[in-house]
Amino acid sequence: MNRTPLTSNGFDQLKEELHLLKTQERPAVIQLIAEARAHGDLSENAEYDAAKEKQSMLEGRIQDLENKISTAEIINPTELQRDGRVVFGVIVTFIDLNTDEQFKYQIVGEDEANIREGKISYVSPIARALIGKIEDDITEFDIPSGKREVQIVKVEYEV
Repeated sequence: MNRTPLTSNGFDQLKEELHLLKTQERPAVIQLIAEARAHGDLSENAEYDAAKEKQSMLEGRIQDLENKISTAEIINPTELQRDGRVVFGVIVTFIDLNTDEQFKYQIVGEDEANIREGKISYVSPIARALIGKIEDDITEFDIPSGKREVQIVKVEYEV
């Protein structure tokens, strides 16, 4: 069975979303379907079709979240061996050697990734290039505009 790596915050966020979908969104969609049915002929009822489509998408997301939660492998970076290596859950600061621009990202699970919040997925090209490296290491990865070469400045296990 494939495990879904998550930080403890990411796991909590998934559980929160699942709870919201089951307790608020699902009943609201059921109500929409009931109202649309009350309008009569379902064969030409656009409201009914839209509500059923929304229900289908909602149930798919619920199933997806339940699967991810059941296969979750929660990784707490504060409990990891602190050998200075970049691993899942740590915050890594690095400098783009092409532009001298500094970046700081936490490496997280796919569902937690949000570049605006400074969180990148462990399967992203950047994270894959950084994982396993230590401070002062230089690594490179491909982006649409070409290769980027970066140097790791700091690895933080406290989140």
